[in-house]
Amino acid sequence: MNKFLVTLIAGAAMSGGQLSAMQTADYRVVPLPREITMTAAAEGFKLLPTTKIAYSKGDEQQKKNAELLAEYIGGLTGLKLQITTKMPRANAIVLSADLAGENPEAYALTVTDRMIKINGVTPTGTFRGVQTLRKSIGEPVAGGETLTFPAAEIADRPEFGYRGMHLDVSRHFISADSVKRYIDILALHNINKFHWHLTDDQGWRLEIKKHPKLTEVGSKRSKTVIGKNWGTFDNIPHEGFYTQEQVRDIVRYAADRQITIIPEIDLPGHMQGVLAAYPHLGCTGGPYEVWSTWGVSDEVLCVGNDATFELIDDVLTEVLDLFPSEYIHVGGDECPKVRWKDCPKCQARIESLGIKGDDKHTAEEYLQSYVINRAERFLNERGRKMIGWDEILEGGLSPNATVMSWRGEDGGREAVRQGHDAIMVPNNYLYFDYYQTEDTDGEPLAIGGCVTTEHVYSYNPRMKGLTDEEKSHVLGVQANLWTEYIPNFRHVEYMVLPRMAALSEVQWTDPESKDYTDFTTRLRRFMKLYDHEGYNYARHLFNVRGEFTPDHATGAVVVKLFSVDGSPIHYTLDGTEPTRQSALYTRPLSISSDCTFTAAAFPESGIKTRSISETFSFNKATNRSVTLLQPTHSNYTYKGPGTLVDGLRGVGNIRTGRWLGFNGNDMEAVIDLGAEQELSEMELRTFVDRDDWVFNARGVAIAVSSDGVNYTEVASKTMEPATADSPKGIETFTLTFEPVKARYAKVTALSEHNIPAWHGAAGNPGFLFVDEISLK
Repeated sequence: MNKFLVTLIAGAAMSGGQLSAMQTADYRVVPLPREITMTAAAEGFKLLPTTKIAYSKGDEQQKKNAELLAEYIGGLTGLKLQITTKMPRANAIVLSADLAGENPEAYALTVTDRMIKINGVTPTGTFRGVQTLRKSIGEPVAGGETLTFPAAEIADRPEFGYRGMHLDVSRHFISADSVKRYIDILALHNINKFHWHLTDDQGWRLEIKKHPKLTEVGSKRSKTVIGKNWGTFDNIPHEGFYTQEQVRDIVRYAADRQITIIPEIDLPGHMQGVLAAYPHLGCTGGPYEVWSTWGVSDEVLCVGNDATFELIDDVLTEVLDLFPSEYIHVGGDECPKVRWKDCPKCQARIESLGIKGDDKHTAEEYLQSYVINRAERFLNERGRKMIGWDEILEGGLSPNATVMSWRGEDGGREAVRQGHDAIMVPNNYLYFDYYQTEDTDGEPLAIGGCVTTEHVYSYNPRMKGLTDEEKSHVLGVQANLWTEYIPNFRHVEYMVLPRMAALSEVQWTDPESKDYTDFTTRLRRFMKLYDHEGYNYARHLFNVRGEFTPDHATGAVVVKLFSVDGSPIHYTLDGTEPTRQSALYTRPLSISSDCTFTAAAFPESGIKTRSISETFSFNKATNRSVTLLQPTHSNYTYKGPGTLVDGLRGVGNIRTGRWLGFNGNDMEAVIDLGAEQELSEMELRTFVDRDDWVFNARGVAIAVSSDGVNYTEVASKTMEPATADSPKGIETFTLTFEPVKARYAKVTALSEHNIPAWHGAAGNPGFLFVDEISLK
């Protein structure tokens, strides 16, 4: 595996006062090329109005590459370069595809004072070199300036052959023009696979001529749930689909940009749009409607009905005609089996197939495997391959299936160990519908979670503990964008940028060459292209990042601050916004009294970044030893019990690491004050969001002890069960009692062990989230 290499030879045209009237290209782009060697040519290549773009006559793919390069250069410089099939001897950018090599996307980019040559192993490789040249310009060239490309030799190739990006158009329809704009964004980031999620419970978006009701009925829902307020709807019809003519045009558009579209027809679950159009294909016969809410519907295709398979075959036949992709995605995820268990036809199918449940899988899970296997055979017989979500592992994996592992890495790990190919899309790293900052105030609504740009960048698809043979089955990596809470394309752009830039380096760059600090330096320049293209992108990346660590010896909190590019940081302790005249951060701070700490970075551009703010609240429990008598949920343990008394209050996002989560257990926290102290008040905060199964405490109590063995309850409060109208958000419980001396305080918060009948998850244990216990 080649390491990143930059060799700068003395005398290169990177120095000298003559460059003051020039703009100089920079090849350290995103994603970072594998090898960049600067050479000793005197001045490099000057782009002039007379410069030509040349390619070999008759090569239609290179013609398109040349046209796109001319378009890119024209947009950034204003120059309208002539395209020619005659090979000039100088003052030209020459495109070719006869580079020796096995990787079809490898290219060599050579710059001298006379010519620029971009030579790919294939025209696809040439196009990747075109993108590098385009990105090296960085920003529009000012009038009167000459653009110079420094003399260099670049040798580049991708780390992974599958580099994907997903877009869900079922939950919220995206116009054909916006889909093309999305493809342009993918091309800018060297992404070569567009996973197009076209069908789901909330809408069928693809014209199927043999079954017109799929779009006549299945593409239209009468209303949409408002945010996460289940049961509350906007009563605004939502509809839209792509005609086959539009699809063919989009497929061509993507192919011109060396991107393959992989369509997804999700089956046998996520099919309520189909059932609304053809209710006889459901287990109950309906009536059904295109679903107006989010989540997973129990209404799935009846696989005991022969007509179901006729429709699947008809749909896949037209899909194959529209999409030349080697791979077709058939979903296979989140398919509830409750209807199949009660359906006579499905049970008859199970019996006729001789399916038996065992200690690994139920008969219904094996029935789903039968559906997926049948779809794969249909595709294989027509020269195509199948991709499915990692649930297709349930009931036995189809013989030639590729697994798309989204529920963490376990599905991908299991697939490659069985000798199957896998594409890694773990939600905890690569779901771009998650928030991209822990500070969600002012952020558009997201599904939850938090995946920062830095976290995306840290991902390595080649999982630890695999053999070289198993690693060879990891085809690549993809990020997903589900659009339940993303109603328009400007919001789409905001959610994927700049996280897609981090993704592109995970996909393209040698992992040993990745350096996050260096990436952020290059990203600042790359963002100028975002500005030029008018993309709506998030800027959290350059905000100050803070680490807040309890100092148990002193009871204080140690604050460490970071700016990604070393920009100076200024702070205040009274909650006011920092200015350049505020205190300058130079070393870690020790905070030991109540205050509102606010900090911001001030880069050379003069534009202050968004500030971060923390309210510190100190009391007798702060930074004391805490023991939990019942465990937290494994996903919501974070930094452990000390989170409850670290002086930092959780905000309105349970996944920031400030809240501890309990499920099926109560919170029982024993706080050791170190010595007897007088206590008369306990305060405890909970977070409530019933739509995420997060309920308030059913009761709180405090008991005290001098020896840590014998406790006496001094105060308690009981709460009634939640109703559908119960408030959401943060609730504070305060218990006061007669002053008492104690060394130990046991604080209890009872969780909702049985979600009420009015809730969609009735009967399940609810989550309880708690933060910051205060003792006074």
